[in-house]
Amino acid sequence: MVTEYEHADGSRIAVDFGAAHGDLAVDVLDDTAIVIAGGEQFEFGLPSEANEVTANNGVLTIAE
Repeated sequence: MVTEYEHADGSRIAVDFGAAHGDLAVDVLDDTAIVIAGGEQFEFGLPSEANEVTANNGVLTIAE
């Protein structure tokens, strides 16, 4: 599930991989976030405004 939030000081995109994927590993290479979840690899293009990419409890968050 992908959710996008807009607020006064920026925006945030949250990608919920669910509990079945377990812990996420995330690496940022140039303008791409590479996520390893449950033995699978996913790649997300990052918006140019992105300044924070985190993973917590199966949720990838990209913030501006």
